[in-house]
Parts: sequence; structure tokens; C-alpha cells
Amino acid sequence: MQFNDYEPGDFYDELFIAKGQPRPEAIPLVNRINALSAEEVRRRQQAAQIAMFKMGVTFNVYSDGQGTERIFPFDIIPRIVSAEEWELIERGLKQRIYALNQFIGDVYGDLKILRDGIIPTELIYSATGFLKPCIGLKPPGGIWCHITGTDLVRDRDGQWYVLEDNLRCPSGVSYVLENRRVMKSTFPLVFNTMKIQPVEDYPSHLLETLLNLAPPHLSDPTVVVLTPGIYNSAYFEHSFLAQQMGVELVEGRDLVVQDGYLQMRTTKGLQRVDVIYRRIDDDFIDPLVFRSDSMLGVPGLMDVYRSGRVAIANALGTGVADDKVIYAYVPYMIRYYLNEDPILSNVLTYLCWEPDQQSHVLANLDKLVVKAANESGGYGMLVGPHATQEQRDEFAKRIQASPRNYIAQPTLCLSRVPTLFDDHFEGCHVDLRPYILYGKEIYVNPGGLTRVALRRGSLVVNSSQGGGSKDTWVVCKSN
Repeated sequence: MQFNDYEPGDFYDELFIAKGQPRPEAIPLVNRINALSAEEVRRRQQAAQIAMFKMGVTFNVYSDGQGTERIFPFDIIPRIVSAEEWELIERGLKQRIYALNQFIGDVYGDLKILRDGIIPTELIYSATGFLKPCIGLKPPGGIWCHITGTDLVRDRDGQWYVLEDNLRCPSGVSYVLENRRVMKSTFPLVFNTMKIQPVEDYPSHLLETLLNLAPPHLSDPTVVVLTPGIYNSAYFEHSFLAQQMGVELVEGRDLVVQDGYLQMRTTKGLQRVDVIYRRIDDDFIDPLVFRSDSMLGVPGLMDVYRSGRVAIANALGTGVADDKVIYAYVPYMIRYYLNEDPILSNVLTYLCWEPDQQSHVLANLDKLVVKAANESGGYGMLVGPHATQEQRDEFAKRIQASPRNYIAQPTLCLSRVPTLFDDHFEGCHVDLRPYILYGKEIYVNPGGLTRVALRRGSLVVNSSQGGGSKDTWVVCKSN
């Protein structure tokens, strides 16, 4: 099995410039795979998937009647990003995260960006992620978005675009770390010859970010990972990161507010908790403030948080910046707070709450992708060119009934990466989710989660919609 017959097609291919012509940074990998037999390539793919199974790399699909837990699909052909391209991505992400952090602090504080008319006030107050109990909050160091997963795509022109920001409880970084672990055993010779930037120190950077939130007078602060429990779709990741950082994995029932502090139940009695890495959505974290029916959170936690006696990452209220309508204004935020042009562009976005733009969207549903403002995982979305007329008519009614809740974007020609199908390689569409940590400084883990649409021709990369993942190699120049 070789790449000689692989057709990059009329898309930007991450490994090949043209048929038989690999990109310079991909040459060592392509040569190595071309030297292997088809049987050996298949054997390595099977071994990689078995390794994933043994490591328990799983995710849950709530709507799937076949069972709650699945092994995360993985393909052994990596995506490769040159060092020069990564430098651009890294600068762009740091710029974006800084501006978003300023924005979140502003809308819960001085409201300057609203008073200056940069963003319409009604969009903020109608956002489901805007939480009135967070008005006036002062998180440690003024940092709200400590952990971010920003979704990037590359269009046919080869340019990178930001598809969306994930600032509440972004998931997937555990797959980045496990993918790399498997790939090192799959292609050890390639790793010995190519200068691939490491990703394995992410947990230590994450722990440092969390410890940075604790009051400086504490010599040994207690950090915990707060999970909704074993039935959550990302529970594997919660337990994995807690284990990698050497901290406790807890559920809401393990915690209690007592004597004005958050306490953790242990076999030796109560122990004070100083920092929470929460993987629970805001609405469920304190039933006394948000959803009263929540069994996942801790009654009274918000009072402790407000008093500064416990730190939470990400800060409550960051979901206001996850809203896909607010996303359209991030370039304005960058110019407003930094007085700079965006390094990474947004995808062209139509806002259905504006009458002229809504008319354009309704007249072009067969050409556009329509997204609900606060859905994720590929749900609440219409891919117009692949939808039926009945589906387009249904979405037209939804848009007209709730225009604030929808945006539309052109159908992108997402870049592709060769992917193993039986006895040959086919190009499959991919996106990229790098992970950014905001502590004393902003750190971008080199690479990220490349999600791949494993259904032939599909543009939907989400694991809940049939997608899988690939390792992402940021390759330095050879001497």
C-alpha cells in the first residue's frame, strides 16, 4: 500500500501538493509508509486501534441506542503542520484568547464595549451563556478563560480560519496525548528522524495554570477535577487528566460547603479545596443559584467562589463567549481591546437576527451551513447542499421563529488528509482544535486534536456524528 495512487483532489491536502508530490515537511513520513507493505500498514492501523481500546480511550453518545460507550476511532496517518505555519497559528490564538478574556471581564464589569456600541447590548443579555449571577465577579488575576479549545479549519485557498471558540468545558485534549503515545509506537523510526514538537507536557502546564489561581500564601493548595460522573461523554478525559496531574477526581456529592470554605470528603475527614478544574456546565454547578434540580453541583459553591475562597477554571460565565452569534464580533473585540488587526480570520458569518442578512440566508439555504447559537457536537446544524428540501424548509421556519438563535456560513471546502480505507488511502476532511492555557502567560500546546470525517464525503468531524481523530505533528525545520 503506497501513496503513488493517492489523489489529493480539488481540495487543500495537508500532506500532498499534488499527486505524487508530498509537502516538504511530509516527505520522511510518506517515504516510510511507501516502504511498507499493504499488510504491514493495515497491521499497524489495527495495532493502534487495539492500543486505544486497551487504554480505554472512549467517549459516550447519549442519543445512541447501541450503548453508552465507544472506542474513539483513530487513523494512523497524521496531519503535519510546518513550524512556520504553527508560529502564525500560535500568535493568532494568543491574540484571540487575550481579547476574549478582556471581553468576558468587560461584559460582567464595566460594559465599555457595549457603551461604545461595538456589540449590540441586546445580543449579550439574550445570550443563554450570559449569567446575571456572575456580574461583578473578580476571578483571580482577572483571568476568565483558563482552558480554551479553538476550532480551526483550512479552506481550499490554504488559509486558516477560526470556526468557533470553546471556553466553557472544552474537551478532547486527552485524545491528543493518547494519540501521540500510540503514534510513537506505530512509527518509531519516523519520530527518531523528524523533529516533531512534543505535546506530552500539557498536563504539567495545566496543573501549573490551576495552581496559579490559588492564593499565593498557600504553600500546598488542593486542586480537584470536578466531573458530572461516569455517564458524561468526556468522563475518560476527566479521569485521565486528574491522574496525569496527580489530583483528585471528584463529583458534586464528594464536596460540601462548610465553615465558609469548599470541603472535600475524605477517609480522614474534610479537606479544604482551593482550586476546581470544573467539567460541569455552569447551570449545574450550584443548585441554589442556577438550576435547582441539579444533582451534579454543590449547594452554596457560588458564595464561596464570590468570596474568593475557591477558584474555578474556567470561570463561571465564560459561556457568553461560546455563543456563535457573539463569535461574529471577535474581530471587533481584537481591534477594540488590542488596537490590532486579527491574525486569524473568522469564517464569513451571516447573523439571522439582522433582517437583510436573514433574507440572504433564507434565499440561499441550499448553499449555506446553518448553526444554532448554542449547540455543539454537530447538533442543531443544517448543511444546506447535503440537505433535503424538506430539511431546508424546516430550518427556514426555525430561523424565522427564533432569528437570534441562528447564524449561517458558506459551505467550506475543508482541507483533507489521506486516511486508510481497507487497501487504499482516501482524502478525508479535517479540522483542528488546539488547546490554549491562560495562566501567568498564554501557552498553546503545539498541535492539537485533528478531527476527521470518517464517513466518505462528509464534512462533519464530530465523534458523535461518525468522526474520528488523527495525531497532529508540528514539525520543525531540519538542520
